[in-house]
Amino acid sequence: ARFPPPYRLPRILIFVRLFHRRPDWKPEIRIRIKIKTKYRILLWFPSIATMAAIVVRIFLISILCLIGLASAAQSVIRMPSDRTAGETDSFCNSWRLSVETNNAGLWSTPEGCLGYRVDYFTGVQYASDLTVVASDSIAFARSVTPAGDGKDGWVFDVDETLLSNLPFYEKFGYSAESFNEELWNEWVNSTAAEALPESLGLYRELKELGFTVFILTGRDEFQRNATTANLLAAGFRDWEKLILRGKSDRGKRAVVYKSEKRQELVDQGYRIHGNSGDQWSDLLGYAMAVRSFKYPNPLYYIA
Repeated sequence: ARFPPPYRLPRILIFVRLFHRRPDWKPEIRIRIKIKTKYRILLWFPSIATMAAIVVRIFLISILCLIGLASAAQSVIRMPSDRTAGETDSFCNSWRLSVETNNAGLWSTPEGCLGYRVDYFTGVQYASDLTVVASDSIAFARSVTPAGDGKDGWVFDVDETLLSNLPFYEKFGYSAESFNEELWNEWVNSTAAEALPESLGLYRELKELGFTVFILTGRDEFQRNATTANLLAAGFRDWEKLILRGKSDRGKRAVVYKSEKRQELVDQGYRIHGNSGDQWSDLLGYAMAVRSFKYPNPLYYIA
């Protein structure tokens, strides 16, 4: 604002009075600033107690906001590349749990867990997990009393369930992402896959208990001879039927194909008590078993 002549700074007088007009009012401090010009400014401030309360509230709100921001920053999921070695192992363990419980759905291996996956298969954990699955399967099988009519069935998958293809995947760093169908067919024809010891023990126990065993695989019909030879060489005997994909099954999702084949067994009067497989598509769908047993496999996912 412009001040009138002689254009010098105005004198400012400040008057402070304590007002307490009514008993139920809080005291207020009214500050009157009078400028010795034609301009006058009057300012009123709340009581000291009220001012202090406002300042405290602002301080507390600021602290809460800072705490919230810090918590939000720590709650953001960090990928393995951002983690320490111990944190990465913990994350990859949780990732594998998500895979095995089918929470992950269609998944791929996080980049930071590639080394963890190698350690999982080459260490003791994989064998330990297989032992637990086989033990649970045997415990359930022993609780069933077969009718003796040959209709009490148990279904097995082949790859990573009865037979181990780890030597094949080892060549590719345990990475199914680099899967090559031509090389895979050569591996199948080599009949070099070995039995998973835990599965072989379960298989033999089921036969002794009187179950009829069916082997239901996603392998193609043209691989029947090689698959049969490999199973026999690995120690598996006396299955009722080996079911492979025929021409009419090509292009079907695994869960659909295997459900259809189980339904055919049910239509023939078989009672499917147990089903063992490394993929959820081996176990889910319809015509499901009374109990399904999921084998660990963080290598690949088949829908």
